Amino acid sequence: MNARTHHRSTKPRMGLLLAAVLSFMLAPLSAAELESSIARGGQLYDKWYAVIDADAPKASHPAYPAGKKYAKKAKSNWRCKECHGWDYYGKDGAYASGKHNTGIKGINGMAGADTVAIINVLQDKTHAYAGKMDAADFTDLANFVSRGQENMDQYIDRASKKPRGNAVKGEAYFNTLCAQCHGKNGDQPKDMKKTLGKQMGNPWEVMHKILNGQPAEQMPALRVLDRQITVDIMAHLATLPKKK
Repeated sequence: MNARTHHRSTKPRMGLLLAAVLSFMLAPLSAAELESSIARGGQLYDKWYAVIDADAPKASHPAYPAGKKYAKKAKSNWRCKECHGWDYYGKDGAYASGKHNTGIKGINGMAGADTVAIINVLQDKTHAYAGKMDAADFTDLANFVSRGQENMDQYIDRASKKPRGNAVKGEAYFNTLCAQCHGKNGDQPKDMKKTLGKQMGNPWEVMHKILNGQPAEQMPALRVLDRQITVDIMAHLATLPKKK
């Protein structure tokens, strides 16, 4: 075998090896980018117009039921969470009763669905988001709906609203991850309307925001961390003062 023949025989092998190495290196990056897309999608689900720095709609959402609590409050009734709930179960979850009840089903039925199909739903006449967000926004929101929903009943007792976490561990997590902005008593920043202890009256909202971050704020998303860290933090929050 001459040198030229040897070169021809090893070149394909080197190409395959390089491809394998690149695939190994890029796989974690792709996963990380998906997680960031899901987290941003979770914020869009929360308050999309704040995330994209747009004015809130002036007219109420066409699908929001007349006569319900927020029928005349477009800033509220255009938020996905307002109809579908923080636990993603809509009329079958925490919003089965009370001022947020709309009788509208949750997004839980779309978990695992094709993102293109989800985007089509978001842009249909019922949801009416066509033209309000760009392609990247729709992709992030669809990624959240398809892959970002949590089975919160696994982490929160629905009857008592208590998180299934360790408050002692949660205090350590909170003091290192959260207290710099929220203060050790959970009553910061000053413009926060409710203390974190008070906000634990709606643990599903708290879990959603811890995992995905707060729209238009610097609050980080903890989605990439083990879920038990979030649940332990919530267990600690439940021990904090409910008044400032």
